[in-house]
Amino acid sequence: MTTEMIERILSKENLEEAKCKVMSNKGSAGVDRMKTSELPKFIEAHGEELCEAIRRRKYKPLPVRRVEIPKEDGSKRNLGVPAVKDRWIEQAVCQVLTPIFEKEFSENSYGFRPGRKAEQAVIKALEFMNDGYDWIVDLDLSKFFDNVNQDILMILVHKVIKDPDTESLVRRILQGGVLVEGTYEETKIGTAQGSPISPLLANIYLNEFDQELLKRNVLCIRYVDDIEILAKEYPRDFLKIVQSILKKNGNY
Repeated sequence: MTTEMIERILSKENLEEAKCKVMSNKGSAGVDRMKTSELPKFIEAHGEELCEAIRRRKYKPLPVRRVEIPKEDGSKRNLGVPAVKDRWIEQAVCQVLTPIFEKEFSENSYGFRPGRKAEQAVIKALEFMNDGYDWIVDLDLSKFFDNVNQDILMILVHKVIKDPDTESLVRRILQGGVLVEGTYEETKIGTAQGSPISPLLANIYLNEFDQELLKRNVLCIRYVDDIEILAKEYPRDFLKIVQSILKKNGNY
């Protein structure tokens, strides 16, 4: 017998909302080449079968398609494009989990959260600067999405939802694999940047970082993996604190 949470994820209303969201976002096809416009036809033919596989913990997402995006510094950012049918399921999971985790997140976290945007983070930083916080340390966690420790992430998910069926589904999404130039690779670490669920999982993972800083009275503004530490004097001790927290949480 499945849990109440997984049934909320697989409810007709939630799946319909997820379908509309995926179709409105459009995006390119995954490894199966299915277009977003073909999703309704797929759901009609195979939707119930897919939901039953999830209930039985037999669901296996297709590997994401690796896409490399050039960055300004000459390096490349790895993006993962899930199959449209898997985007549908990920979106359905997000719609149920987001309101639950929103209650846990820091007020100074702004990335990929309902009703929040980058401009608000900038305004908050200016408010702090007007209060005398003139020292700003800008941190960017290198290849953050590629290096997320999945075991730690799942512990953090479990601490809040305590739902084995949903946790199993999230783990299956994380470990669906990636197709790189036609070659399948396992995904035992990281979360695919570009998938609907990754921003939520990133915020869950880094929320521990936010909370630790709050406990130590360190001002921080975070937009996913872009972090600003604010201080009224040179933040030498703060940097040591940040390094110790990152090591403690298994990030770097």
